Amino acid sequence: MSAHAVPDYLRGMTNNPGIGRLLATLALGVLAATVVTRITDPLIAVLAHEFDAPVGRAALLASAFALPFALIQPILGPVGDALGKRRIIAIGLSALSVILAVSALSPGLDTLLVLRGLAGLAAGTVMPLAIALVGDSVGMKDRQVALSRLLAFAITGQIAGGSISGLLQPYLGWRGVMLAAAALAAVSVVAVLLGGRGQPAEARHPFTPMQALQRYRTLLGMREAVVLYISVAVEGALIFGSFPYYAPLLHARGMGGTAEAGLAVAAFGAGGLIYAAIAKAVLRRIGQNRMVMLGGALCVVAFTSFAFAPVAWMFIASGLFLGVGMYMVHNSIQTRVTEVAPQARGSAVALHAFHFFVGQTIGPVLFGILLGQVGRAPTMLLAGAGMFTLAMLLGQQKPARAA
Repeated sequence: MSAHAVPDYLRGMTNNPGIGRLLATLALGVLAATVVTRITDPLIAVLAHEFDAPVGRAALLASAFALPFALIQPILGPVGDALGKRRIIAIGLSALSVILAVSALSPGLDTLLVLRGLAGLAAGTVMPLAIALVGDSVGMKDRQVALSRLLAFAITGQIAGGSISGLLQPYLGWRGVMLAAAALAAVSVVAVLLGGRGQPAEARHPFTPMQALQRYRTLLGMREAVVLYISVAVEGALIFGSFPYYAPLLHARGMGGTAEAGLAVAAFGAGGLIYAAIAKAVLRRIGQNRMVMLGGALCVVAFTSFAFAPVAWMFIASGLFLGVGMYMVHNSIQTRVTEVAPQARGSAVALHAFHFFVGQTIGPVLFGILLGQVGRAPTMLLAGAGMFTLAMLLGQQKPARAA
């Protein structure tokens, strides 16, 4: 890929055109992998009806994806360091394409749950290793902005998975949506392999299980790292645990269903894109810590509106506030994680992703219990309070130093 082929959006964040080329290389792979993450959220009610299953059981499709995604991370970091991060990304995307195509043929919910788990394993190879590649290539001064650019593609994938699946389902059916995602993953494999040509060779380290375990033991012995890992797990549970319940909540209140839920998820993604666009300016004006606290405040506004919104457009608009606020918090955690152990960055980012998706695995179950026990409004208010508390605590921590 030539320097002039790098989009201005990517090139503008740094004076180093090589960084822009790296981000452009990773963009389609990240997009394809993140499409799958939220693709079933707006389809829960449809799948529950087709397979004659309770909504709560169909909502476990989110956990079925997130748990394997989390569990692959401790293996993924050292293997990526040993075999090459780009190579592992390409292998994962190839497997993801096949799994999605087979998912379209699922005869029942149990089969789909299993295939969602396999999709989680495959998709788990992409974003964490892409983050680690950026961490290897970009100095701390520009890293949060660089990661916010990469994050924009991940968010675009969430928009496509969360909203387009809901909007296209009436026309293509959920099986057609799965096939479309499979095609995107297949195309992204070619892009990642071709984009890697001419790039500098990655530094590789032999894969030794005992050394890998020692790296993880060292990381989990670092207070700063543990605080970040717990924070991202809590964030994953509080934010993404609510997604599968948007459609049932909207339906119960007579404000719509699958399409409106998809638009709320799309609004969340749009909020993330707004964050990516303003991240550089906000960081320059108020700094990382104050931005984190601002993000927590926006999350409170969003969850409060989810609890009491009287009309669908207000519920959908709340997703926008949640997206801006959540990514202000998340991208800051993400950036700090890349610097806690530069000599073991792949492993550090792998643990970050592990905890993030453990939180997303627990989240739908937790929300389901709370909604049944205390009701809609208290559950959403508790989630907002949790995000605000987390942001205030992180805002008191020392931010990562610029290199």
